[in-house]
Amino acid sequence: MNVENIEILKKALDRERKSRKAAEKILEQKSRNLLLISKELKLTNLKLQKLLDEKSTQLEGIFENINDAYVVLDLSGNILKMNNIAEKIFEHDSTNVRTSLFSLVHKEDANHAKDSFKTLIEKGSITNFTCKIFINKNNIKWVEVNASLVYSNTKRPIAAQGIVRDITNIVELQHQKEKILKKLKESNTYLEEYAHIVSHDLKSPLRNIEALVSWIKSDNYNKFDETTQKNFELIENTLETMDNLIFNILEYSSASSEAKEHKDVDLNVLLLEIKNTLNLPKHISLNILTKLPTIKGDKTKFRQVFQNLISNSLKFNDKKEGFIYINFKENEKYYEFSVEDNGIGIQDKYKDKVFEIFQSLHKNKESSGVGLSIVKKIIKLYEGDIWFESIPNIGTKFIFTLKK
Repeated sequence: MNVENIEILKKALDRERKSRKAAEKILEQKSRNLLLISKELKLTNLKLQKLLDEKSTQLEGIFENINDAYVVLDLSGNILKMNNIAEKIFEHDSTNVRTSLFSLVHKEDANHAKDSFKTLIEKGSITNFTCKIFINKNNIKWVEVNASLVYSNTKRPIAAQGIVRDITNIVELQHQKEKILKKLKESNTYLEEYAHIVSHDLKSPLRNIEALVSWIKSDNYNKFDETTQKNFELIENTLETMDNLIFNILEYSSASSEAKEHKDVDLNVLLLEIKNTLNLPKHISLNILTKLPTIKGDKTKFRQVFQNLISNSLKFNDKKEGFIYINFKENEKYYEFSVEDNGIGIQDKYKDKVFEIFQSLHKNKESSGVGLSIVKKIIKLYEGDIWFESIPNIGTKFIFTLKK
């Protein structure tokens, strides 16, 4: 090998050595960077693992301590997991054997449960599903379920989750309420029939007494002195009062029953009918200040309300020029009416007795103390309220509401 070739080889080896040192330097730097990145990744992973453990613990705590029962199912309806409350409701340990939810549903609701689960799979959620679950032969519970699907990152359904609430007590109370309402309705019907029977039995002897008094008076008209004549008048007045009382008791008993009709009632037409049948005294005017609404209900009961309030105003008006004003305004949930007069008014000491049955505040043979109690019963039937504003010797304003 000549000198020239040796020099070329030496230069090539020198370049290779320099390149190797440069590569080693770069590799060393890269290795150092990788080591730093590796340490950072390790530290980050430790932090992420710690955070994941914390979140898992939190989720587990939420899962176990949620106030309602929580159940996770697979897409076939098998129970994957329950929290403690769910296990208590179902009296079932989900960790032992994978159990189908449908095996816990009472056979009467089995098809209903399957149809609802199918709806859950198809639509993604169900709300307020109720059914009976069979715990053992002596224990059946009612539950309400709200459920939704659980999806993967690719939006594919992978499971179902549901909140289960034990509503056994609520259902039992509802059943008890229905039984009580049924018995109450039967009792009201019986009492109403009884009131009619008693009134008939009472009216018959009253009519007989009235007839006997009339015959005695006519047969002995010229034989009785003034005192005896007055005594006969007292007897007749007493008979009339008793007859009115019996009639008002019938009215009161029927007022507490259910409304028999639910039709449109034009109150303008109704008030005109009442006005024409009341035979208003010439010195008292009846004025409707606002056009009244047409509302749904029992026309007879609405008539009782307005007629009793108007009659009450007529009975206790001592003014030379009396008036009765009927007004109306509409609220969001209620109709509000008022019947106002310029009569004798009501003293504050009587405010708690006004609507009590047989509580007539003034000595008036036309007043039995039943009219306002009938009014209140009917208004309560329509979920309304009644009250009054009054100034003695100035007048009274009765205000009442009827639910829309």
